[in-house]
Amino acid sequence: MAFPFDTRYASLELLIERAKKRMPRFAFEYLDGGCNENINRDRNTSELREVLLRPRYLNNNFAEANMETELFGVTYSAPFGISPVGLQGLMWPNAPEILAKAAFKHNIPFILSTVTTSSIERIAELTEGKAWYQLYHPREEWLRDDILNRCEASGYDVLVVLADVPTFGYRAKEIRNGLAMPPQLNFRNVSQALAKPQWCLEMLKHGVPGFKTMEKYMDKNMNVKQLGQFMNSTFSGRLNSDRIKAIRDQWKGKLVIKGVASDEDAEEAVRLGFDGMIISNHGGRQLDAGESTIAVVKEISEKYKDQIKIMMDSGVRTGPDVARALSCGAEFTFMGRTFMYAVGALGDQGGDHIIEMLKMQFRQVMEQLCCEKPEQLHDFRVR
Repeated sequence: MAFPFDTRYASLELLIERAKKRMPRFAFEYLDGGCNENINRDRNTSELREVLLRPRYLNNNFAEANMETELFGVTYSAPFGISPVGLQGLMWPNAPEILAKAAFKHNIPFILSTVTTSSIERIAELTEGKAWYQLYHPREEWLRDDILNRCEASGYDVLVVLADVPTFGYRAKEIRNGLAMPPQLNFRNVSQALAKPQWCLEMLKHGVPGFKTMEKYMDKNMNVKQLGQFMNSTFSGRLNSDRIKAIRDQWKGKLVIKGVASDEDAEEAVRLGFDGMIISNHGGRQLDAGESTIAVVKEISEKYKDQIKIMMDSGVRTGPDVARALSCGAEFTFMGRTFMYAVGALGDQGGDHIIEMLKMQFRQVMEQLCCEKPEQLHDFRVR
């Protein structure tokens, strides 16, 4: 059997092992960690994997598994996409561009974060405007409006409004490593970087990463402390119904809220006119005492599925995880860490590798169950 990826790294565990060897320790810990004691990060995946699926081997009507999934009028090749991740180019140089190119090639959605290291315009160029954009809502309305105008001019059709960062999570390793705001360069980080020659070579090739979307609004002579103060003051505003209404009135494309973690917020999202919601707890990076995302999906999917598109991230890591999430009522899934582990492990080849691997894993589950379409997975879940 021919495999469309490097068979030496045929599992997520093997990719993680290799990424850990190639990335500086501070970068890997930034990617891998949750908040506080990492309880909710781990709960997300462990509770998702308690979901069981029951095959129907004697289904004589089964023809073939078709992974294609329609979302907002676009047919994607599989029911998963790439979550927004901040500081991607710090974890592996040029990571957002590597993943955006792979997503476009394989016809899955890529979501660009406001606080990652490629710009709105550059990612639009690489994806012919087919990427999604995640907005950290700024305090100033003029800044919000300018960002939205740039997204519209670049061809973005889906805007994702982030809800679950009213304050930054308490992440002890990031604090120790100087990756809290303001970021700091210390001897420990420099020595860790120098111990990873491939990472250093890629950094020299692509340059020191910065907040490319936000550079337009920054003083070019900012020092590290001033940068931290700028980011903290710029994104210190909480979402509220007035701010959401202003976005809904301005934005002509599809509007998605990310960070829904309760029935009350789901009901409010419907009332405010969102086209979709991503049930998410930021990968367990914000509230360690929170519920798992799959618990929330089970609670609200039946109630709201006919009123709004229901998607999920946080805890989804593999093809079988995608199937589990869809069986519980999610219509689409997103992953962040999984894709970044692959880039950390394999660099420029990481995006293609992980998408091919996830597709093969997901298709195998569908074929094993005798399930023809992703939207039918609900019928195979063990209640």
